[in-house]
Amino acid sequence: MPELFRIYGYKIYFWSNENTEPIHIHISKGKPESNATKLWILSNGEVLLCHNKSKIPKRDLAELSKVVSRNTELVVQKWCDYFGVSPVYYDKF
Repeated sequence: MPELFRIYGYKIYFWSNENTEPIHIHISKGKPESNATKLWILSNGEVLLCHNKSKIPKRDLAELSKVVSRNTELVVQKWCDYFGVSPVYYDKF
């Protein structure tokens, strides 16, 4: 499970077996969980909340979303590198 960032005590990561889904990240405080808050990274660079199962407070989630949004190129590149897919693959979503 690659960890991308640690921000405000939260871990931002993706699971190593989720390359069949569109690019997304999970966010949790403390131990990573498979059902943690999930944000989709859209092909236009926007970030979309899929769900907030970690129950991250709205204010924190807004700040975390901004950080992820400012770093979507990095997230996409790390996803593509880790799963061995071309960024062209990403453009399908």
